[in-house]
Amino acid sequence: MTAGNGTAPGGSRAGGFITLSVLLFAAWMAIASELAVDIALLGLAVSAGLAAWFVQISPVWRQVCWSPAGLRALVVFLAVFAVALVRANIAMLRIVFGRRIAIAPGIVRVRTRLTSPLGRLALANAIALTPGSLVLGYEGDILYIHCLNADATDIETATARIAAPFERHLEAAFG
Repeated sequence: MTAGNGTAPGGSRAGGFITLSVLLFAAWMAIASELAVDIALLGLAVSAGLAAWFVQISPVWRQVCWSPAGLRALVVFLAVFAVALVRANIAMLRIVFGRRIAIAPGIVRVRTRLTSPLGRLALANAIALTPGSLVLGYEGDILYIHCLNADATDIETATARIAAPFERHLEAAFG
C-alpha cells in the first residue's frame, strides 16, 4: 500500500507519524475548544506519543508516505466531500420538513476499487458522515450501505452514485 507517491510497504515511518500526529492534535484542539498554550503543548505531546505508538503497532500507518500529488488529491477529496455533505443535508432537510415523508429505505451494495485500508476507511467514513446513509459493513470489495432512498438496487448504479465521486480522489491519495 502507498499513499500518494508509490512508496512500498516497510518504507519510512515519518509520513504516517506526521499524518497521525496532525490528525490527533486537530482532534485534541477541537475537543479542548480553547487556544491556551499549555493545553496545546499537552495536546502536542499526547498526540505525538499516541502517534508513535500507533505507527509502531499498526502496519497501516507505517505505509503512509505523502507526495504533492497525493496531498493535492486529498484536498480535492475533502472539497468533493464538503459539496456532497451540503447536498445531502439539503436533501435531508427536504425530507424532514416536507409535507409527507417520501423515502424508500433499503440496503444497497457498492463495489469499491480501493485496495488500501486507509482509502477504504476514508470512503466508508465519507459515506457514513453523509446524512441519509450508513455503512453497515464490508465483505471483500463490497460495502453494504443503508440508504434512506435506496432507489439504485443494482451494484453498478449504486457504486456510481455513492462511491464513485470519492473513489477517484481517494485512490490518488491512498492507493
